[in-house]
Amino acid sequence: MKKKSVRNKTLTLQEGEERELTEKLLQISDNITIQDILNKTIWGDTLQVLPFLPSSFVDLAIIDPPYNLDKNFNGWQFSKISDQEYENYLESWIPQIIRLLKPNASLYVCGDWKNSHLIYKVLSKYFKIRNRITWQREKGRGALKNWKNCTEDIWFATVSNEYYFDVEAVKMKRKVIAPYKENGKPKDWQETEEGNFRLTYPSNFWDDITIPYWSMPENTEHPTQKPEKLIAKLILASSPINGVVFDPFLGSGTTSVVAKKLNRLYCGIEINKEYCLWAEKRLQLAENNKRIQGYADGVFWERNTLAFQPKTSNSSQKTPNDFSSLFNQK
Repeated sequence: MKKKSVRNKTLTLQEGEERELTEKLLQISDNITIQDILNKTIWGDTLQVLPFLPSSFVDLAIIDPPYNLDKNFNGWQFSKISDQEYENYLESWIPQIIRLLKPNASLYVCGDWKNSHLIYKVLSKYFKIRNRITWQREKGRGALKNWKNCTEDIWFATVSNEYYFDVEAVKMKRKVIAPYKENGKPKDWQETEEGNFRLTYPSNFWDDITIPYWSMPENTEHPTQKPEKLIAKLILASSPINGVVFDPFLGSGTTSVVAKKLNRLYCGIEINKEYCLWAEKRLQLAENNKRIQGYADGVFWERNTLAFQPKTSNSSQKTPNDFSSLFNQK
């Protein structure tokens, strides 16, 4: 077995940890109460678990389902299907999410350019679509006869016209290249010893996200892991302190981990046991390290501005169809 570099921070399970972490997982076979599932990782198939969950307990749902691509998730193979079949797949669980949401809840659903239109089509039947966020992945394969694919979508929707949204919590700190002064004083920007900066309102295009890689402590071997900074924006904007954040396709646990770091309650479902264990270990690590890369002193920073960010480790703390054939266990 190849020895890992000391600079490689990718999460691994140590010998003896599996049993301890497995004991923390929740498996559901009957209806349970809200208290039973808060701050828990549920090990199971989302399509089978959803009917047993209590009603109206979720303030914010963050959903990152398998995209319509051939993808191996640690032995669970998602097989690409037709657009109509993928739309049917979305219809098999999106309506079930409605029952779990509070009347003023929000939800975000992730997708790529190939399935984004289907997500919109299904979501718009049941929810009020508010926006489409496009975020830039700075990684991606080039193509000789096509444009490089380096963006993904996140659809923002709400149950009703009454919903929580805290725009002040998701402002971005940008360096001012050409500072403008009025009557000799900075206009809409601030002079600091580190440079000139402006707080800006967030748009629906995000180009400040860094994909987790081997030298980042949040990195795991999950093939489609979302960055903590990305999820932090959604949680801060659309859920109150102590609100419940729910993720039915938890993966390696990013949504639950970020919710914990930002003083929210959480609940996630994941079908793959090893991913569940990674999530639990990350939750343990979050007990003592609440840092979110790219977020400090209550604001989000532009990419590659590490030199300007405060170096405090806890700076983030301001305040019934059968689709089982899509997954084939090897």
